[in-house]
Amino acid sequence: MPDGQADKGISAQRLKSFIQRIERLEEEKKTLGADVREVYAEAKSGGFDPKIMRKVISFRKLDKAERQEQEALMQVYLDAIGE
Repeated sequence: MPDGQADKGISAQRLKSFIQRIERLEEEKKTLGADVREVYAEAKSGGFDPKIMRKVISFRKLDKAERQEQEALMQVYLDAIGE
């Protein structure tokens, strides 16, 4: 087997390995998404607002400076429209 063909065989095997790993992770992601939806549904049945919870989670992902900037801009915008 010439060297070029050996390289292609190894590359094909690595590619197959990457694809299989990605497929497994995509399946896990679907499962986790379903789990998250279940938690939101449980929270909603407990009287919590999932829409607000999503905003809180998004807000908590921000670092302190970004959070403060968004709060300040929100206030500026609210003030500008008389709220």
